[in-house]
Amino acid sequence: MTSSSRRRLLASSLALGAATWPALARSAPKAPPIKLALIESLSGPFANTGEAVWRNLLWGVERVNARGGVRTARGRRPLELLRFDNKGQAEESLSMLRAAVDAGCTAVLQGNSSSVAAALIDAINKHNERAPARRVLFLNYSAVDPILTNELCSFWHFRFDAHADMRMAALMEVMREDAQLKRIYLIGQDYSFGHAVLREARRQLAARRPDVAIAAEELHPIGRVKDFLPYASKIKASGAQAVLTGNWGNDLTLLVKAAREAGFDGRFYTFYGNALGAPAAIGEAGVGKVVAVADWLPNVPTAESAAFYRAFRARFPKPQEDYVHLRMQMMVEALAQAVERAGSADALPVARALERARVTLAGRTGAMREDDHQFQQPLVVGVMERQGAPGVPFDVEGSGYGFRVVRQIEAAQAALPFNCTMRRIS
Repeated sequence: MTSSSRRRLLASSLALGAATWPALARSAPKAPPIKLALIESLSGPFANTGEAVWRNLLWGVERVNARGGVRTARGRRPLELLRFDNKGQAEESLSMLRAAVDAGCTAVLQGNSSSVAAALIDAINKHNERAPARRVLFLNYSAVDPILTNELCSFWHFRFDAHADMRMAALMEVMREDAQLKRIYLIGQDYSFGHAVLREARRQLAARRPDVAIAAEELHPIGRVKDFLPYASKIKASGAQAVLTGNWGNDLTLLVKAAREAGFDGRFYTFYGNALGAPAAIGEAGVGKVVAVADWLPNVPTAESAAFYRAFRARFPKPQEDYVHLRMQMMVEALAQAVERAGSADALPVARALERARVTLAGRTGAMREDDHQFQQPLVVGVMERQGAPGVPFDVEGSGYGFRVVRQIEAAQAALPFNCTMRRIS
């Protein structure tokens, strides 16, 4: 580049800055930020899941702030997302909760462990009663043990993911049409969510596929198994045509890899088989065989959905960053909506507004159910296929494989009864 060309480029850059700065200054929020605390595994065996959540929530926060933040009685305020590493442990999560409160956070965001979520619900209930001037909300994006919005339901807790029983019912919509299925192997992580998945699998199989025998069921330590080949060998030896699992993170990826190595040729009915390494681990053997349920998949066949997915990939272009959750984006939008309705970031008025939240994004709509704080939204079930096959324009994490949507379930159909008796806060 010549010196004259450099001068022209510098001049044009300065002119662009001068033109855009006044507009940016006018829209920049001046009030202090509303601080949100992400309490999640950001180190250790499930760090990849925590970082995936961080990217999703960061993108949601950035979009809110790009339009000037949220309107409050104190003026427009930006959202600020802070990171707190709980190392996947409940006790560490409680320490991080105290640190988040001390940092001035008004909402806690967590989801990648139902046992951690249960501990946080109890701790936040006690904290909010003890310190009403520093109350916090708990926004849950993926802790899906049904008990959290049933027996343990709390006025301060809002779940934005479909719980395990709802996800299981969606999987059963596809499983009941699987004529080749005669025996199924149930395997899960040995903690509250893993137990809930296996318990509900037994119940729904008995009700909807009584002709299918359970070959065996097994629970394994969460996050501690390095070699799943012994488990995979038992699966193959059982004669099962399919595996049903709620495993997530490395526990899912390693299980799938081991099953492939063991020569298991059956289907995987999964809650989380659509990303974080699983499709690449399965490879060609998973085509037509790996089934995943979600609130949304990139190949939902609408223009709004495709535009939403492309926008996320433009923000996070690396293949390993490709794990977007529509529900997390809806959660951030619901929070922003509730703060604006309340005119404040204070937990009590925001909680009351969140109970009435209704959000439309990427052509899909979800709404909070006031009685139990369980978000009601459509669900989809997809089957793994090669990218470029009909219905599969997008792959996952650069693997060359994506998920073709085979069933869409409307929010009213996905809804299930509840037994929450919530203590209302006046």
